[in-house]
Amino acid sequence: MRPAPPLHEFTRARLLQGTHHDPHSVLGAHHVPGGIVVRALRPWAKGVAVVAKGLRAELIDEGDGLFAAILPLREIPKDHRLLVTYEDTEVTLDDPYRFLPALGELDLHLIGEGRHEELWRALGARPMTHEGVAGTRFTVWAPNALGVRVVGDFNVWDSTVHPMRSLGGTGVWELFLPGVTEGALYKFELTRPDGSRTLRADPMARRAEVPPANASIVETSHHVWRDADWMARRGARPVHEAPFSVYELHLPSWRPGLTYRQLAEQLPAYVKDLGFTHVELMPVAEHPFGGSWGYQVTGFYAPTARLGTPDDFKHLIDSLHRAGIGVLMDWVPAHFPRDDWALAEFDGRPLYEHQDPARAAHPDWGTLEFDYGRKEVRNFLVANAVYWCEEFHIDGLRVDAVASMLYLDYSREPGQWTPNEHGGRENLDAVAFLQEMNATVYRRCPGVVTVAEESTAWDGVTRATHHTGPGGFGGLGFGLKWNMGWMHDSLEYMTKEPVHRRYHHGDMTFAMVYAYSENYVLPISHDEVVHGKRSLVSKMPGDWWQQRANHRAFLGFMWAHPGKQLLFMGQEFAQGAEWSEAHGPDWWLLDPSYSAEPDHRGVRDLVRDLNAHYRATPALWQRDTVPEGFEWIVGDAADDNVLAFVRYDAQGSPLLAVCNFSPVVRHGYRLGVPPGEPVWHEVLNTDAAGYGGSGVGNPDPLKAEPTAWHGRRVSVVAVLPPLATVWLRPG
Repeated sequence: MRPAPPLHEFTRARLLQGTHHDPHSVLGAHHVPGGIVVRALRPWAKGVAVVAKGLRAELIDEGDGLFAAILPLREIPKDHRLLVTYEDTEVTLDDPYRFLPALGELDLHLIGEGRHEELWRALGARPMTHEGVAGTRFTVWAPNALGVRVVGDFNVWDSTVHPMRSLGGTGVWELFLPGVTEGALYKFELTRPDGSRTLRADPMARRAEVPPANASIVETSHHVWRDADWMARRGARPVHEAPFSVYELHLPSWRPGLTYRQLAEQLPAYVKDLGFTHVELMPVAEHPFGGSWGYQVTGFYAPTARLGTPDDFKHLIDSLHRAGIGVLMDWVPAHFPRDDWALAEFDGRPLYEHQDPARAAHPDWGTLEFDYGRKEVRNFLVANAVYWCEEFHIDGLRVDAVASMLYLDYSREPGQWTPNEHGGRENLDAVAFLQEMNATVYRRCPGVVTVAEESTAWDGVTRATHHTGPGGFGGLGFGLKWNMGWMHDSLEYMTKEPVHRRYHHGDMTFAMVYAYSENYVLPISHDEVVHGKRSLVSKMPGDWWQQRANHRAFLGFMWAHPGKQLLFMGQEFAQGAEWSEAHGPDWWLLDPSYSAEPDHRGVRDLVRDLNAHYRATPALWQRDTVPEGFEWIVGDAADDNVLAFVRYDAQGSPLLAVCNFSPVVRHGYRLGVPPGEPVWHEVLNTDAAGYGGSGVGNPDPLKAEPTAWHGRRVSVVAVLPPLATVWLRPG
C-alpha cells in the first residue's frame, strides 16, 4: 500500500465545494498503474480502512475528510466495504461510489424526451436492492446546478459526504446510498450557477414531514388494496351517463383532529348514509400553509402528512371504495408557492416556472405559474396526474383554476402580457399540456374522470382532444366541467326577495341555453360559502323558516336540473355560519339536545332522499348531456315564480319537476304534462313536514285531464307548496 497521487487542486476544490459533476470518477476504487486506488470522503473520521474477504488496508489521511491509498492489487476487491473510525465509534459501511448508476438508459431517454409517464418511479428517493445491496437510490432533475449533494439524518445533515453524479445531458443527478431505508429524512443541496447553495425538498418526494417542517422522507408503500371489485366496475358506464352526486369536503377540518385512518372509520359511513356517489377532497398534496386549503402545493407527489402517512391515505380511499363511494381530488397544476426550500428557482434559475418573469408571476395569488412549454415540466405534471390515479386509486381529478392557465391575459392589464404566435391571448402551451394530461389519464386509467374548474366560455372544454372546434383548437379533453354560470345565476336569483324574483326569472332559465355545450357539474362548492359570501342557507331571504324553505327548494331544483351535483360539507344540514378551515362544520347543530336540531336534521334528511330518488331515477342522469333528456313545461311564469320541466331517461320515462319560488301556496295550478301517462304521483316534496316544511302537497294521485295546457294536449292540476320543489312521476 502506498499513497495515492494527490488530487489536482481544482478537482479537490470541486469535490469539497459540491460542484463536481462526477464524484464517482474520483471517489471509490479505480485501476491505476501499479494497483487499485481507493479514495473515500468521510468528514470527521479519524481513519478509514478498506475491508474485504482476506483484506484490510488502511487509507492515508489526505486532509479535509479525504482518505486514499493505492492497494497493490490487480482487481478491485469484490464487495469491498469501508471501515470508518470516529472519535468514539467504528462503523462498517458499503462504499456508495463503487456502484454503477441505478437509473437505466430507458428512464433517462424518456426523461429527456419529456415522456416518462411513470416519472415517480425514476426520480425521487426509491428504496431498492442494487447490485445485491439494499439501500435507496436518490435522483433529482436540476439541469442548471453546478453540483448536487444529498443530505439527511443518515449523514447527520453534513452535505459534504454524499455528492451526486450528473447523468449525461439529461439534467438528472443520481446517487445510490447503501443502508438508507424507508423513513429516512433527506433534502438536496444544490450549488447554483453563481456558486451559492440552496437546500431543497425533493420535488418528487412521496412523503414529507408534518409542516412547518419540510424535509422529504424516503417512502415505501406496504398497503394491500382491497377494492378490486370497485376498480373493476368503476368504468362500466360513462360518467356523464351515470348518477354522479358529489360531497365536497376539506379533510383536515371535516372532523378536526382526525387522522386518515380515523376518518376512514367515519367518513364512508356518513357519505353512504346520505347517498352521495362520490366525495371530492380539497387538495391533499403537501402544502406549507393550512390557510391555503391545499391550493398552494409544495409537495405534488406527497399526501399531506398532517393526517398521516401515504399508506394511511390509501387506507381511507380503500375504505371509501369498499363503501361504494368514488373519490375525486382537487389537483392544482396552475401555480405553486415561492417558498425558498421548494420549487421556486429550484436550481438557481427559473426551472419549473416560466423563464419570463411576467409570465411566471401569478397576478392574483403571489405564486408562480408553471412553464407548460418546457417538456420536463409538462412531464412532471402529466406524470403527477397519473400518479394519483394509479398509486392511490383516485377516481377523478378536479383541475383547479383552469381559466388562469388558458389565457395569457388572465388578471393582467394591457401591456402586462405578450400575445401568442398567432396574435391571440390563448396560452398555447397550457392548451397542449391540458390536452396531453387528459389524453394520458384517460388512456392509462380506465374509469377515471377529469373535471375542469373553468370559469369562462372556452370552447370545447369537454370535447375530445382530436376534435377541432370552430376556434381552431382541439378539445381540452376533460370529462366534466363545473358550470360556474349556472351557479352564479341561480344563487343571484335565490338571494332576491320573492317579490323581486319575477325580474330575475331568466337567471334560473338561462343555463338551459348552453346546457348541452359541455358536460356539466352544478357546483355549490367551498368557494361559495367563505370570505363573506355566507353559507347557502344564509344567502336566502326571509326569516329562518323561509331561509330553510328556500334552501330546500333550491336543492330540489338543483338535483332535478341537467348536470351533476356537487355540495360542500355543512350545506347538507343548512349550517348558518360560513365555513372555517380552523373548526370545520358546525356539527353541534345536529345534537339532539339543541332546540333547533330538527330544523337542520330535516334538511339533511332531504339531501338523503334527494340522492336516493336521484340514483333510482335514470331520467335525472342518463341523458344529462343531450337535449332529448329535457323539456320545458313552463319556463316563463315569472310572475308566479314558478318553473316546471320534464326529464326523460333513455326509454322515455319522465320525471316532472315543479318549483314554486314564491312564499304562497298555489292551489289548483294547472300544468301541461307529457301524453300517455294517466296518473302522476308526488315522489318528493321539499315542503314535507319531515323536512321542516309546512306539509302542503299532493298526497293523492294527480289524474291527467284532456285539457290542453302549456302547449300539451293533457294536463294535471296540482297544489304547489310555498317555497318548494315537487317531483312527480307517472304510475
